[in-house]
Amino acid sequence: MPELPEVETALNGISPYVKGFLIEKIVVRQAKLRWEVSPELCRFHGVKVTALSRRAKYLIFHTEQGYIIGHLGMSGSVRIVPHDSPIDKHDHLDIVMNNGKLLRYNDPRRFGAWLWTNNLEDFYLFLKLGPEPLSEEFNGEYLFKKSRQKNTALKTFLMDNSVVVGVGNIYANETLFLCGLHLQKTTKTISRKQADLLVDTIKQVLSDAIKQGGTTLKDFLQPDGRPGYFAQELLVYGHKDKPCPKCGGKIESLIIGQRNSFFCPKCQKK
Repeated sequence: MPELPEVETALNGISPYVKGFLIEKIVVRQAKLRWEVSPELCRFHGVKVTALSRRAKYLIFHTEQGYIIGHLGMSGSVRIVPHDSPIDKHDHLDIVMNNGKLLRYNDPRRFGAWLWTNNLEDFYLFLKLGPEPLSEEFNGEYLFKKSRQKNTALKTFLMDNSVVVGVGNIYANETLFLCGLHLQKTTKTISRKQADLLVDTIKQVLSDAIKQGGTTLKDFLQPDGRPGYFAQELLVYGHKDKPCPKCGGKIESLIIGQRNSFFCPKCQKK
């Protein structure tokens, strides 16, 4: 599943071919995604894209006719291709620009979404979202106060979008390893100092991943049209039975909240 750094990379990759140009039309081949594609999108003709932004894992296209909200779901991707590019069976939506290019959305599992709103502040999917992880609003004091209100596994807590957005499974695993904290440590047992450390580490881990993804922006315009997601340099995620990069012991895995989780039993204590 594309995580926040991949979505940020996608945003930066498509921006030069979308921002400032006109949408000639939006072609919907499959409207039944996670939610039905908003019918308003089919009425976009000659509408300028004035800006692009991101909220959590949602791509936001600011236009003269409201906001297009895109989500890549579990298996979705976006790429920039010429108007005459051949169509794959999983290419569900095209945003056709007036520059000879189009943004193509591909999603084999159809868990993504393409919606429209004329008011971002009242958009129903954004109302319960926590702060952005790289914002000043997300700080040690905030996280410590939130941790007093819940009594759950720390990994589950960090992945709760009402607490902070965008810390998905991969980056929760990596953060907790770097902090030396066990994934199942309960939220109410963390100290204020540990809350500060968690926030600083989350910001660093995500910033590093976004920076790493920036080296692949050209891949959003590859000749074969494949999406430009990047191979990540991970310490523990997916490394079961491999040596811990800190102590040399074996990385172990367990299931938390139906998600595979990875940790070092020696370096990460409850």
